[in-house]
Amino acid sequence: MASLKNYSLRDVLGPIMIGPSSSHTAGVLAIAAMARELMPETPTQAHFTLYGSLAHTGRGHGTDKALVAGVLGLAVDDERIRGAFELAEQAGLTFEFTFDEDTEMDHPNTVDITLGGASGTTLTIRGISVGGGACLLTAIDGIAVSITGEHTSVVVRQKDVRGVLAHISSCLARFGVNIATASLYRTAKHVDAYTILETDDPVDQLAQEAIAAHPAVYEVRVIAPTFAAGGEPVVIPPDADLRFEAINYENGAELLALCDAQQTTIADIFRQREEALALTRGFDADITGYLHQILEVMESSSTGPITHPVPSTGGLIGGEASQMAQACGAQGGAVLDPLAAEAATRALAVLETNAAMGKIVATPTAGSAGVLPAVLLSLRHQRPVSEEQLHEGLLTAAAVGSIVARNASVSGAEGGCQAEVGSAAAMAAAAACAIAGGSPKQCLAASASVMMSLLGLVCDPVGGLVEVPCQKRNATAASVALVCAQMALAGMENLISFDEAVAVMDEVGRGLPFELRESALGGIAAAPSACAWCKAC
Repeated sequence: MASLKNYSLRDVLGPIMIGPSSSHTAGVLAIAAMARELMPETPTQAHFTLYGSLAHTGRGHGTDKALVAGVLGLAVDDERIRGAFELAEQAGLTFEFTFDEDTEMDHPNTVDITLGGASGTTLTIRGISVGGGACLLTAIDGIAVSITGEHTSVVVRQKDVRGVLAHISSCLARFGVNIATASLYRTAKHVDAYTILETDDPVDQLAQEAIAAHPAVYEVRVIAPTFAAGGEPVVIPPDADLRFEAINYENGAELLALCDAQQTTIADIFRQREEALALTRGFDADITGYLHQILEVMESSSTGPITHPVPSTGGLIGGEASQMAQACGAQGGAVLDPLAAEAATRALAVLETNAAMGKIVATPTAGSAGVLPAVLLSLRHQRPVSEEQLHEGLLTAAAVGSIVARNASVSGAEGGCQAEVGSAAAMAAAAACAIAGGSPKQCLAASASVMMSLLGLVCDPVGGLVEVPCQKRNATAASVALVCAQMALAGMENLISFDEAVAVMDEVGRGLPFELRESALGGIAAAPSACAWCKAC
């Protein structure tokens, strides 16, 4: 499950999205949006075939609505997603779904999309949602490709003859576009092929027309980055890659070495890394602005349902945050101290917002979105914590999350709930430790303690909904994060290092049977009461 991807702040603390699932809602929407970008005309027909985990839980996770929304061109944080079917009818888009629960795929979150236009144009793509809202296109019209959507992508359908790549490169150079990567995909020599280039700069219509002028080029399409990479565009300095490599890390040991070398914090190292990474992508990082933005969404999603309970789309939850707030506020009625009580209440509230298809921040996923805001915002309310300290906590959490995502997984369909709620709690523990003045070593020790405590946690959503047991797991994980932060601050050391804990979590996740990885077929999802409710067993 380990990835070579360089995870950014917005990958780990984001996207800002409409719930209920980052992989099954935001990720598939991004796949459908890329398919729309590849169509030479506005789609009027769409057929979606969902496999694996998507097939088993697609309706409950809003996957069907998200796919239609993506074809319509909606963004992942557009609150109209929940009404996508009605919008499609108004736009003249017909659609149908096939939920293939039997065909085995290499990745459990795989979808095939076939689009048709009024003139008879058709397009078929295959995509996978890899977790946290990220995705990958793996095939176009049966030809294997690899498009991440992280950069501007130029997709050229052509006849496989000499000189086409040189022509494309010269056209882009003429219009001041820098090429980051270039790949040719084909089934055999001298047949149809795709040249796919990732660029550091936008590619305008004039550049596309220049490329299309070659007689062997059939079609040119441009896919804009799926999510915002940062702030304003900037000129990429010649040494951008070297700057990034000098501050990059791949695991906890390398992160601690950078902290030791500079005598600084994890948050500071991550900030430097984020600024360097953004430069390689041609953007100003705009870290402070983004942190303000996600804190606003976190505050709203973690408080709204307390005073205004929201029923979930699936009908399993709604009102729990209000119940918790009342119970903990009653005279002598609480067994939790105020900090733990508020953290649990806020976590419950975020999952209510998420399950009602409201706006949340995936941290690192939508199904685990309650843990980090619960811990950080409760600390702000119950302790004298400044905005700067909150930013310190968020950046520390992002550093931890980036390592887990790179070396294991944050997807429940790949690694179980330990990969989602477990990772979120590990991030929150490190954040709380940093806010309290803990050392970098203590922050990673707190994260390791969480991963060992929640090791093996399975992903078993009842009815395929991000509701039960997800909501209560977020609430209890907030307390686990606080306890593990306090143990680290007390100077308790772990026999198992942070990197070893990540590796073990990855191994355990790969060993979980499919039924316990977001399929809604095992665990409590298969308990008699759950089966009686969803009538699926």
